[in-house]
Amino acid sequence: MPEQPSCSCGDTSAQTGTKRIIFPCAGQANTGQLSNLAAIQLTAEGYGTIACMALLATGAEGLKAKIREADEVIVIDGCPVECGRQIAEAQGVTPDQHIVVTALGVKKAGSMEFSDDDVETVVSAAWEGVGRED
Repeated sequence: MPEQPSCSCGDTSAQTGTKRIIFPCAGQANTGQLSNLAAIQLTAEGYGTIACMALLATGAEGLKAKIREADEVIVIDGCPVECGRQIAEAQGVTPDQHIVVTALGVKKAGSMEFSDDDVETVVSAAWEGVGRED
């Protein structure tokens, strides 16, 4: 029987301090792709660990266990449709921080055009705590 591949989505074991899991919507529009690039950069900067929204949608128990072990869950949605937040909540996960890229002033377009400044806007919003309920 072939060995099942393992998944490292949401693995916070290497993190020190606050353990965060970041779910980008990664939609096809520029703002969805920005959510993914921002999550990658936030992971590189040590803010948290990127995880797969698609895996969360399946209800994977391994990922849900990692979510229970995390201190915070961050969802980055590209637009006001908020697919990421809806997927998380359908799986019983309430984000501690919810960022919507278009709410940061980035216009949604059908193209893949965005700038490094757009990525930095989303990354800075996470570090600044935008989207947290007080």
